[in-house]
Amino acid sequence: MQKKKNNTTILLLAAAIVLLVIGLAIVFTFIMPMSKDKETYYIYIDGDDTMDSVMNKLEPGSKTIPLKIFSALAAYTGYDKNIRTGRYAIDETEGTLQTFRKFRNGMQSAVSLTIPSVRTKERLAQEVSKRMMMDKEELLSALNDDKICSKYGMDTLTIQCIFIPNTYDVYWNISVEKFLDRMKKEYEAFWNNERKNKAEAIGMTQQEVITLASIIDEETANNAEKPMVAGMYINRLKINMPLQADPTIKYAWQQFGLKRIYNKLLHIDSPYNTYKNTGLPPGPIRIPSIAGINAVLNYVKHDNLYMCAKEDFSGTHNFARTYAEHLKNARKYTDALNKRGIK
Repeated sequence: MQKKKNNTTILLLAAAIVLLVIGLAIVFTFIMPMSKDKETYYIYIDGDDTMDSVMNKLEPGSKTIPLKIFSALAAYTGYDKNIRTGRYAIDETEGTLQTFRKFRNGMQSAVSLTIPSVRTKERLAQEVSKRMMMDKEELLSALNDDKICSKYGMDTLTIQCIFIPNTYDVYWNISVEKFLDRMKKEYEAFWNNERKNKAEAIGMTQQEVITLASIIDEETANNAEKPMVAGMYINRLKINMPLQADPTIKYAWQQFGLKRIYNKLLHIDSPYNTYKNTGLPPGPIRIPSIAGINAVLNYVKHDNLYMCAKEDFSGTHNFARTYAEHLKNARKYTDALNKRGIK
């Protein structure tokens, strides 16, 4: 009788051990990281993905057993009927179950999106769409829509003003509307009271500051010189003197590779022609840098009304108070261009 009890105890103990081993194996399988190379990688799920395409995207970087567990979880929960778009991290420290829950619940990882300092809305839409799920044409259409632009206090010529060229964490599948909402929110945060007060002291709106900053950025890449250039243009604005900014002529013609601005180019009928029109153009000619914006707000006060690129091609300028002085500087630069055969 005692022997029978001992056998029963042994069998129960063995069964418990087997169940424990099976249980541990199952738990281990669910907590086993999916990443094959022990590093985090990202999967992008878009609107036309199916269960098969999701698995195809996961397969190259995933271990075999965790991938099968992921597939089983997907089948059990009906994941194929509610596939959520987004950018998902396959984290080396997270188990299969935790990873699957992120996909099922739409717990995606943000993208670091840098707003580029580009010249046109077309290029902006192109660069943003390269990093995001949103369609280039959909974004461009919104930027050219009067009603949408007015929602943000802009028009189709000033809408670029809301794009402050910083880096932002945004979701890869963000809609165009929410993206523009976010950019306007960042724009308003950028224009704090200090910047607003400085713009008001100059007698400019925020859009006008950004428009002038865009011209300055085109004139020089030298951040130290930008406040000096800003001061020259502000001097001209104060006396209603045409800005005569060559970058605005390039923008009017949409020919950004021009090395020299000849007289024949100055007669284009365009609101961006600052040789024919006084004041600022109707909107920025590029998304300006923060350094360019700050250069306008903190411009150097001086008496110069003219500037010309230096003949040493350093990217900086010679400034002049009088037209006669300016002609001397212009001659030196023209001679340098001719010497190098630049047309």
